[in-house]
Amino acid sequence: MMRPHVVVNCAMTADGKIASIARRQVRISSPEDMERVKELRTGSDAILVGVGTVLADDPHLTVRSLSPDKNPLRIVLDSQGRTPNNAKVLTGGVPTLIATAANCVKTWRGAQVLRCGEGQVDLQCLMVELERRGIERLMVEGGGETICSFFKNGLVDEYRVFVGSLVLGGVDAPTPCEGQGFLEKNAIRLRLLTVTQLGEGALLCYEVVRDAAQPA
Repeated sequence: MMRPHVVVNCAMTADGKIASIARRQVRISSPEDMERVKELRTGSDAILVGVGTVLADDPHLTVRSLSPDKNPLRIVLDSQGRTPNNAKVLTGGVPTLIATAANCVKTWRGAQVLRCGEGQVDLQCLMVELERRGIERLMVEGGGETICSFFKNGLVDEYRVFVGSLVLGGVDAPTPCEGQGFLEKNAIRLRLLTVTQLGEGALLCYEVVRDAAQPA
């Protein structure tokens, strides 16, 4: 099976935070980086976030310059069905897929539901479904636990991170890759491809280094 090509994209502060200690969205990207993200979304077949991002930021996950039928599929990882019925990701006429665990019975007006995995969403199962739908390029925007789960499952092909020119600090402020983390011997190895200045920040583009034991 040729699974979708997965690009993880995020913006973090110079001290490695993606939000403040209040866990609310902070404008980190420069105007130049925001244009880049728009282009990245436009070139993707689907955009994915975890339910934590929906609850904290209530994003639309759309490209405003595109008509609803030309926008990427919106995907929410929501194992236990916590996405509010009035979430913006359910509006605008753009297709939305909410992936839940098998035991979740909630439905949403304006969204299709995929139930896969015991207790939490099975990402391998999700990728099979996306491949079946013809999704070739998947953009993962966060949050930290979602990004970590994609790395843990060996599903990330590219990691693109914009480093903004501010410092937030805070031991409890979220970072790009959270979850349980990895021991050093299990760390995800990256190869730096490019470094590009965008306004007062810098974009770092990496590819994931795979060995023979890692899934493609």
